[in-house]
Amino acid sequence: MTSPLELPADPFAVFPTRPTEIRIGYARVPTGGQKLERQIDALTAAGCRRIFADKKSGKNAHRPELNACHAFLTAGDTLIVPSLDRYGRSLHDLITMVADLRQREIGFTSLHENLDTTTPGGRLVFHVFAALAEFIRELIVAGTREGLAAARARGRIGGRPTVVNEDLLRAARDMLPNPAHSITSIAKLLGVSPGTLYNHIPELRELRATGQSEQLTGS
Repeated sequence: MTSPLELPADPFAVFPTRPTEIRIGYARVPTGGQKLERQIDALTAAGCRRIFADKKSGKNAHRPELNACHAFLTAGDTLIVPSLDRYGRSLHDLITMVADLRQREIGFTSLHENLDTTTPGGRLVFHVFAALAEFIRELIVAGTREGLAAARARGRIGGRPTVVNEDLLRAARDMLPNPAHSITSIAKLLGVSPGTLYNHIPELRELRATGQSEQLTGS
């Protein structure tokens, strides 16, 4: 079973408690061959002292510059990103990383969405995001179980869907980085075979490796 996301006890609690006024930027190349210059210009204009940039598309789960950025940040700093989709690959991924920054007393700002966790409004938004992510997870679980039950009632052994759609693959990608879930358990939950996940998610092994690496390093 998927472990629920941990929500902060008080979404309005101030953090960082001792801001350093140091801003660090992170950018990632968009899909479609677009360049990083616009993102880097925006981060520079926002006052970032140093900018880390991954130059491979989001299809590649391995992001060495993001790992280096997380390692570089210290308590009191603020991480600045051009937009939320340049930082997290999924809602679960985004919430997990921002929660980790919070625990480390590091602020987070997304320029495009005008979200700033150093303000009460920004902290509340991410609290709502975390609650929404958990709600979506529960809907996926409930819907999958109902679908399996209906399929079995129609005599379809295993209840596996004939079509693998984007919603199913998105749900799988959200769960894959979590080391608490095996690939077999994710496939069973979604009503497909492990082989189906391997066939439809080319970056599956990288997603798994990223989650395990983050668990070991705490970043």
